[in-house]
Amino acid sequence: MHQNLNEAETRAELIDPVLAACGWGKIDESRVKREVITQGRLVGGGKRGDRDIADYVLVYRGQKLAVIEAKKASLADTEGVAQAKRYADKLQARFAYSTNGIGIYRIDMETGEEGNVDCFPTPEELWNDTFAEENRWRDRFAAVPFEDKGGSWEARYYQHNAINRALEAVAAGNDRILLTLATGTGKTFIAFQLSWKLFYSRWNIKEWRDGEEITRRPRILFLADRNILADQAYNSFSAFPEDALVRISPDAIRKKGMVPKNGNIFFTIFQTFMSGRDADGNPAPNFGDYPPDFFDFIIIDECHRGGARDESNWRGILEYFSPAVQLGLTATPKRKGNVDTYAYFGEPVYIYSLKDGINDGFLTPFKVVQIATTLDDYVYTPDDSIIEGEPEEGKRYGENDFNRKIEIRERESNRVNIFMDSIDQSQKTIVFGATQGHARVIRDLVNQCKCSTDPNYCVRVAADDGAAGEAFLRKFQDNDKTIPTILTTSQKLSTGVDARNVRNIVLMRPVNSMIEFKQIVGRGTRLFDGKDYFTIYDFVKAYEHFSDPEWDGEPVEPELGTEGPGIDINPARCSVCGHRPCICEKPKSPCPKCGENPCVCKKKAKIKIKLADGKERMIQHMMATSFWSTSGKPISAAQFIEQMYGDLPELFKDEDELCALWGKPDTRKKLLAGLEEKGYGQEQLRELSKMINAEKSDLFDVLAYVAFSLAPISREERVESRKDLIFREYNDKQQQFLSFVLAHYVFEGVNELDQDKLPDLLELKYQSIGDAVAELGTIAAIRDVFVGFQERLYVSM
Repeated sequence: MHQNLNEAETRAELIDPVLAACGWGKIDESRVKREVITQGRLVGGGKRGDRDIADYVLVYRGQKLAVIEAKKASLADTEGVAQAKRYADKLQARFAYSTNGIGIYRIDMETGEEGNVDCFPTPEELWNDTFAEENRWRDRFAAVPFEDKGGSWEARYYQHNAINRALEAVAAGNDRILLTLATGTGKTFIAFQLSWKLFYSRWNIKEWRDGEEITRRPRILFLADRNILADQAYNSFSAFPEDALVRISPDAIRKKGMVPKNGNIFFTIFQTFMSGRDADGNPAPNFGDYPPDFFDFIIIDECHRGGARDESNWRGILEYFSPAVQLGLTATPKRKGNVDTYAYFGEPVYIYSLKDGINDGFLTPFKVVQIATTLDDYVYTPDDSIIEGEPEEGKRYGENDFNRKIEIRERESNRVNIFMDSIDQSQKTIVFGATQGHARVIRDLVNQCKCSTDPNYCVRVAADDGAAGEAFLRKFQDNDKTIPTILTTSQKLSTGVDARNVRNIVLMRPVNSMIEFKQIVGRGTRLFDGKDYFTIYDFVKAYEHFSDPEWDGEPVEPELGTEGPGIDINPARCSVCGHRPCICEKPKSPCPKCGENPCVCKKKAKIKIKLADGKERMIQHMMATSFWSTSGKPISAAQFIEQMYGDLPELFKDEDELCALWGKPDTRKKLLAGLEEKGYGQEQLRELSKMINAEKSDLFDVLAYVAFSLAPISREERVESRKDLIFREYNDKQQQFLSFVLAHYVFEGVNELDQDKLPDLLELKYQSIGDAVAELGTIAAIRDVFVGFQERLYVSM
């Protein structure tokens, strides 16, 4: 009898009642949920790949303890084992179950034990099986539910994992904790939920360490290195009681004459803590006004940039507050440039990479357009005019010299024109220049060649722009505002700016490390409706920092002590000046001539060159696009075509089959869906068409080119060469309608031939469906004409 049940019936009749009988959904704090684990990778055209959806997740006291994968009764009870294991691994649930409603197969993801069991466990049994050892703080954390804003907030699976791992580390007594998650994955949300749990469980250092009676709420410090990051975090914590939140700023300290101490969640930046003066007017860091054990928990945002670095002056803040439990948040995996961060905090308790985020559908994929010009470097010749400075004869000036040592305005103008001609000028774009001055030049050049009439179409946001720049940045971040559309900057926007609708990032300055490149990429990875990917326009070979095979596995531990004899890479803090490394030998006062410390008198003036007449017109450029493969790695266009060539035989075996599939709207739609599943969406195919000079061709021609080396023809040529073959089957009125359809096809592309476009085409041509019927016959007859002619359009000539 049960053998005839489908999966839905098996769940409703055989599985749901058994779980209810075990207390799931009946006992307090127990819950059974169907969880959409991943959203599915963005594949273009507003579409996504397959999602990971768990049939059942057993939740007790806020913890996801087990996953159940259900199959229909006629299948084996182990049919869902592979899925159950995959979902349990993603959710970090201890147990995975596969069932057909009759038999139950259990897997312990921790010990590897698996086999059939007689029944599902009760919530308490499953909790005890998962957590064999009792822990007072784990229990207290579990008693505090996540803040969900009335159901409008729900943690994504990796956020839930990160929060759990951090809380487990706290419960276990760890005082240095690190979370590594890619930019755009919601680290501030994680920090908020952690703080929420700590605040309402009344966790604090003294009672945590001494095991005393729990009475006091914690004092938590959120520490960033930029005001915009501290402000964003402060605003994100608005669900806390108003009197619990404190923004520590220089103005607030000056007004009160002291640092604020009343509150529970404090937000500030390193610079505010490092500034300050004592009663006699001498420098005295503000953080010293707090007792070392004042804060119970410190969250260090973007910790790879700030206080965790050995040589950082800010490190003294963390060392001063060493009694606190310190949590580092970073978006960069362990690399040579940030190994001291990992040495300070230890290995991350949870990692979620950029590749994970893109493949899960929580981050936007991107492509890289590499651009090389004939003026990427420069050697002075006498026919060029020297406006300022003194170029070295015979010296080849490279990318690192431009806009720092030498300026050629025509070079920058050419680059601006290249990317402005390539982008959709209505899309939000961030351009990175070498210096603030260079960012100003780029701003002016963009505004001189823009299509927009708005004077604030392109603005600079840099340190020198102060409050006005911050105001422009806030408008840029507002998704409802279209002006400003392009921001230019040098360093200021490379990290921590939450602007979801960024579609283009333009690199016009060298990127000096893989870590910096990852941070810049993070400006575009956030999701936004209608955003299938974003594009990096790379003038400076930054793509060399792009490929990161180590990110696919554990980072290699850099060897210490290999810098050369006598070099101590972890120097002790100087007892005199208090810095690491010592700066005692540096001049104490600025140079009396130039006023700088150190003196810059000997530095040469920046060279400014004007190219000879006609040279700017001779600047040429080449562009090459990289694709993001389904395995999460960047590949060249050639590799993309090679990979596609290997995959296409699974979808059609020869040209005749391709013609037959493409010539019918329903089979064409299925073929396009199959291509998308393999990572070849319409966006990628259109990009490929540009590379083979087939922008005006049908996507059919792109596939035929890759699969069979057939030369593409334009859509117009395709129509003209097959028009007689198409029209001979139809009367004059039908031919007039098909001429209208084919004109739209030539102008717009193959999507105009989808069946769901038919009503729109009829209304465009005849004003109403009724008038179309009067002219052409029944709806069925019209549909037969619309579908039938397409086979002849794609017939092989």
